[in-house]
Amino acid sequence: MSLLKPVKRSSLRIYCGKKYYRLMRYFNWYLGKKKYATRKENSLLPHVVFQYKTPLLRKLKGVDMWLQYNKVKNLEIASNKLNRIIIEPSETFSYWRLIGNTTRKKGYVDAMVLFYGKVTTGVGGGLCQLSNLIYWMTLHSPLTVTERYRHSYDVFPDSKRSQPFGSGATCAYNYLDLQIKNETNYNYQLVVYLTDTDLIGEWRVEVPPTRRYEVYEKEHWITHEFWGGYLRHNKIHRKVYNLENELIDDEFITENHAIMMYEPMLDSGNLK
Repeated sequence: MSLLKPVKRSSLRIYCGKKYYRLMRYFNWYLGKKKYATRKENSLLPHVVFQYKTPLLRKLKGVDMWLQYNKVKNLEIASNKLNRIIIEPSETFSYWRLIGNTTRKKGYVDAMVLFYGKVTTGVGGGLCQLSNLIYWMTLHSPLTVTERYRHSYDVFPDSKRSQPFGSGATCAYNYLDLQIKNETNYNYQLVVYLTDTDLIGEWRVEVPPTRRYEVYEKEHWITHEFWGGYLRHNKIHRKVYNLENELIDDEFITENHAIMMYEPMLDSGNLK
């Protein structure tokens, strides 16, 4: 992974690239063979597979709090689009197909956006918190993640981190999508909503769960690169337990590599 380094692209190339990849996504959505989840059910499926919550407001160095407050507005709009969606067997959940483009006309406002490792603003910013939450919950379920993009930059130092580094899913309309397929025989339901303090999510199912999942970081290391910066790496696995709490599998989930945008505090034992 020593070839990973910051890349400078012209604004024209970025613009044209977005247009091309968005067009390809539309083509796949509407002309492809996947069956996408679209149905909502007001009543809740009876069994909770996994529940998780993340705080709506965090104090981040160099980030104005008004961006955090605006993020909450965006999260509320997007969550309403996804809340109580049903994923039937063989159907695929597409994050952006359900949410749609984040425009001012729909009520979205400027909030924090990470752009090539830098903090900036954009309409509909902050929705990575929602995609991160859904991805993390899905790792604790039998559902299959078929498309997910990792963050290429590690922007902020760990602060009260409760999940392993690299356990989120970055998103950008519509080419960086999060897609999840239901390869089971039962309906699943996504529940996402906001309280005054937290973004809360659940995966629910129509039958009692028979597995429990424990996601963990199996390996972690930092490398000092030839171009002067640092890369952060890790491997994420999950342990699978049955109803008797017996370990039945230890599965590889993903491998992450990100450019660090801050100076790491390293000792000789951690630097490779």
